[in-house]
Amino acid sequence: MPKRLRIKQIRSLIGKHKKRKRTMIALGLGKIGKVVEHNDTPQIRGMLRLVQDLVQVEELSEEGGR
Repeated sequence: MPKRLRIKQIRSLIGKHKKRKRTMIALGLGKIGKVVEHNDTPQIRGMLRLVQDLVQVEELSEEGGR
């Protein structure tokens, strides 16, 4: 089972470039406090690198919990 990432939006998208806004929407985020989970893939890691100051990332163990 692949590793999972829990991603939480901690900052607003107001005043950010379109590319960063579209990346956040592609991750399933858009409002402060929203939390989503994704598999840990190179594609997701690349997206997170672009918006690293707007999100908080937590790696989940393979059992699905902490």
